[in-house]
This record gives sequence, C-alpha cells and structure tokens, in this order.
Amino acid sequence: MTIAPGDTIPDVQLKLASADGAKDVSTKELFASGRSVLFGVPGAFTPTCSNNHLPGFVENRDAIGARGVERVVVVAVNDHHVMAAWARFAGAEGKIEFLADGNGEFVRALGLDVDLAKAGMGVRSQRFSMIIEDGVVKELNSGDAPGQAEISGAARILEQL
Repeated sequence: MTIAPGDTIPDVQLKLASADGAKDVSTKELFASGRSVLFGVPGAFTPTCSNNHLPGFVENRDAIGARGVERVVVVAVNDHHVMAAWARFAGAEGKIEFLADGNGEFVRALGLDVDLAKAGMGVRSQRFSMIIEDGVVKELNSGDAPGQAEISGAARILEQL
C-alpha cells in the first residue's frame, strides 16, 4: 500500500551521506519534527535525476526554505558512497541532504518502489516528492512519465507550500 497524506513516515534505519562520511539515521527521527521536503529518484547519476530533478531542488532550496521548510532530503536506492559523490558532483552539499536507501527498504515501506529489472536497474524508487510536517505526510506527488520530473519537481512543491 502506498503512503498517503495523513500517514506517518515509517521507521527505517538508513545512511545519511555527508562529506564527513555516512551517519546512521532513523527516518522516523529524521522527519519527526518540523517541516521537511523529501523527494525520491530512481538513481543517482541517472539522466533525469541528475539533469532535471535534483537541480530543481538545489536551485530552489532558498525559496523552499523561505516557506518554512527546515530540510530538503533526496532518497535513492544507492549506497552512501554513491550518494556522497552525487552530492559533490551536483554542488548540492550543504543544501540538500542525501539519504542512501541501499536495500530499498524505505521506499518499499513507503509503497513507492518500482521494479526496473527490465532496464537492468533492479528495484528502485519511483520518482516522487512529499511535504512532511512533524513526521506526517501532508502532500504526496508521484506519477511522472519516464524521463520527466514535473509532477514531483521543485516547482510543484513550491506551489504546495
């Protein structure tokens, strides 16, 4: 079952990538208080994720923050080494937090996993975005066509904030 507005974020232990290395985090604790934006991508360094989805959030980070959002987090079914490298490559360190869901446990718990085995990618995250307040989903956006990041993009989040 897919998570929906009004639902609480599930508690999964993941790795938060940073320049100082990986930090173990509980998703329940990470999103427990305040207002956050979480967006999910099929994979770090993939074309749409790197050229469209992530850059929109990096470019609009200040505008999102000005609307009361304390943290912007991206999650992908990649390991923390890849997520840290992607943060550096994208110039997003210190702007966006990079959450590594290496085994896909979190996106599976959200009901936002997708089987991309036919493309040689295995189980990954659907492309999505959400607004979370005090651990509860307030808005959920998913359903982008392959190669698109409009429904789940930063512009949509700004409209909802």
